[in-house]
Amino acid sequence: MADLRPIATPFVALGPSGVAIRARLKDLTSEDEKVLRLVGAHLGSLASKDLKARCADGLEHSTESWAARKRDLTAESSSRWAGSITRATHDQWALARRGQAAHVQSLEAGITTIRHRLSLPVGHQGTKRAPGGYRSAHEWFHKTRRLHVLEDRLEKVRADREAGRVHVVRGGKRLLGTRHHLATAQLTRAGWRERWEAERWFLQADGESGKRFGNETVRITPEGEISIKLPTPLADLANARHGRYVLAAKVRFRHRGQEWADRVEANRAVAYRIHYDTGRGRWYTDATWQISPARTLPLEAVLADGVIGVDTNADHLAAWRLDTHGNPVGRPRRFFYDLSGNAQHRDAQLRHALTRLLNWAKTCGVKAIAVEDLDFQAEKTREKHGRKRRFRQLISGMPTGRLRARLTSMADATGITIIAVDPAYTSKWGAQHWQKPMAGPTRRTTRHDAASIAIGRRAQGHPIRRRTTPPRAHQSDVHGHRTVQADRRAPGREETRPRFPGPRTRSVPPDAASTRATRTSKTVRGVRSDQLWVQDSLLLTD
Repeated sequence: MADLRPIATPFVALGPSGVAIRARLKDLTSEDEKVLRLVGAHLGSLASKDLKARCADGLEHSTESWAARKRDLTAESSSRWAGSITRATHDQWALARRGQAAHVQSLEAGITTIRHRLSLPVGHQGTKRAPGGYRSAHEWFHKTRRLHVLEDRLEKVRADREAGRVHVVRGGKRLLGTRHHLATAQLTRAGWRERWEAERWFLQADGESGKRFGNETVRITPEGEISIKLPTPLADLANARHGRYVLAAKVRFRHRGQEWADRVEANRAVAYRIHYDTGRGRWYTDATWQISPARTLPLEAVLADGVIGVDTNADHLAAWRLDTHGNPVGRPRRFFYDLSGNAQHRDAQLRHALTRLLNWAKTCGVKAIAVEDLDFQAEKTREKHGRKRRFRQLISGMPTGRLRARLTSMADATGITIIAVDPAYTSKWGAQHWQKPMAGPTRRTTRHDAASIAIGRRAQGHPIRRRTTPPRAHQSDVHGHRTVQADRRAPGREETRPRFPGPRTRSVPPDAASTRATRTSKTVRGVRSDQLWVQDSLLLTD
């Protein structure tokens, strides 16, 4: 039997460290839209030049070069706009470097898998832990060619990484590729150009604590008035003092609006971003600020009222409530969602499912939800699963990272703690020990429901196994406790059953002593009626 990999200890997931809210800019005049487009296009061109300069510096970047870039941008905009542009450039370059490192790891994993499968005979059967050989000589030949392609690609990516070169496209590489497939994307050339320019605009400003309403560049008052500090070349468009332009539209944040208003009235930092949705033809503004993560409570405190184990699947969340001893309570719950639409539809479906899960947890009075710490990054490669395209699409569509991040942020406002557990063997052991015992004539327990029990028990520190093997010597407990179903500290766990007054057999009612004789048949086969004999009733009471 192969050795099982070690199981990581459950931990309490950290709460959110920031807040982001969005509101629509309504009733904008034509002059307002003109100013926003001019400012966004001008700052976007400066951001493109700065990103080019940052990529040229590569690994030789220093604080002196950063200060020099900021001075050059200040002359064409302002010091605060220049600071926002340079910080956004550094974040974009760092993100590209992280993506480059992940690409190197993916290529290395694919090359290792191909080499292993090529070393095996054609048609060799694989195992659950390692893939076998290729099915035919034709497939083996094409994989040898793909191996050379991946090795050449890995060599180029490693060379770029060592030299500090990254490949970044402002506006998005996917949108750039859509230019060559306008018919497939159902876009016209003018529509694509408008979307491309809107994605490359730059209209975001970092907040500053101590400044008026928390931001000097894009300022929003508690009443919803928006004013923008215009760059130096566009200062003639100002309609207010100090080179500012005040929009005619008023903004109102409905989600966490009071929290935002309290923050800007106290002059605390709030960052803003104004962007244009070309598909809907609407302008939006985003407000973001940092918050201190909630204090992490110990596991013993959050598990005092039980836990809800949640198993994440491609189309639903399987959840089951467990008491403090790890026993399932009530019936399992399933929260379905559909991830077949666009990004906004998928995000809305996910939020709706998590909202129903949190509302059910509040109804049950449970203060903890256990989820798996899933990461399918190594499982998505085509080299590991070969022809299993539908399986790769299945695990690629599961929103594992986004689900836990969103669940953590949503649960922070409700006072519910999220516990992350190791996902190893939860589905396998849950189905082995809990699927059949929890099924009934009117309840069908699925493999996912059983996995939710395993996840909850692992979060509580209980073993997933429902009952240990009885001792072989005899029926006494000389080998220790035979069951781990209840907690060892539970009172009366191994005591004898309590004695209740009344009959000692459940089949006999309490008044059996007085009615037994009357209910006994008076006719006995083979005996004359004048010699009828009736047995006295037995005393069954104490």
